Amino acid sequence: MSGNGRRAVFLDRDGTVIDENGYVNHIDRVRYLPRSAEAIRKLNESGILALLVTNQSGVARRIFDRALVERVHSGIQSWLASSGARIDGYYFCPHHPEGSDPEYRQVCDCRKPKPGMIQRAAREHGVDLSRSYMVGDTLSDIEAAERAGVAGILVMSGYGRGEVEYRLAWKGPKPLHVAEDLLGAVEWILKREEAAVPAAPARVTR
Repeated sequence: MSGNGRRAVFLDRDGTVIDENGYVNHIDRVRYLPRSAEAIRKLNESGILALLVTNQSGVARRIFDRALVERVHSGIQSWLASSGARIDGYYFCPHHPEGSDPEYRQVCDCRKPKPGMIQRAAREHGVDLSRSYMVGDTLSDIEAAERAGVAGILVMSGYGRGEVEYRLAWKGPKPLHVAEDLLGAVEWILKREEAAVPAAPARVTR
């Protein structure tokens, strides 16, 4: 959707909202990044949707099941609620073309860097992709952003620092901005959006 839809920030999960900790194959492996809740609360307060989009090929590889992914997301939502924040929608891709589980062993359109999750979330939430952003810690996130028609922002948390140091110079596409973490990315987005809003005309008094 484009034109008159809502603005959104699409969020990668591991390395962006929570710590990159390999396969999260148990709820106890979840580690929250300390400034993520504040970042997401700022999006909520601004009226910009926060939509999480994450690859979870561990389902296809039979490392964990869909129920665990949903438990992790429920835990994230509870953690955010304790700080007055929320994610407006959770989307995950359980597929992998070399998966062990035949149900999920497939080439799909949702596994990043393909844009399927972003496009689905946009349809379901009435999002204007041309006014939206994707924040993630890998260049795969940035490529998904470009394919979906949203602005990509790379964060230095998770895999981000290594992506900047070793891959960014030769691997495309390039992010619109590089931020220290999700809070830095959100603050940059909000400043950019504020600058883009035309000033209200001055009232003339007589």
